[in-house]
Amino acid sequence: MASPGKKAYPLRIDPALWDEIQRLAARDLRSVNAEIEFLLREGLARRGVKLKDDGNGGGSEPAAE
Repeated sequence: MASPGKKAYPLRIDPALWDEIQRLAARDLRSVNAEIEFLLREGLARRGVKLKDDGNGGGSEPAAE
């Protein structure tokens, strides 16, 4: 079940990519879902995209320069 305030989205993903994300998540002591969200936020920040803070931890870190 999705967390309140979060959008649920079914994701089809290559098994090898899933395995790597699962490995990273375990290393970082995160769930796979949290790791995917972290990686998406990191990718957006690298592109200079800033998310608005929605009060649910939805804000992003400052964009990398």
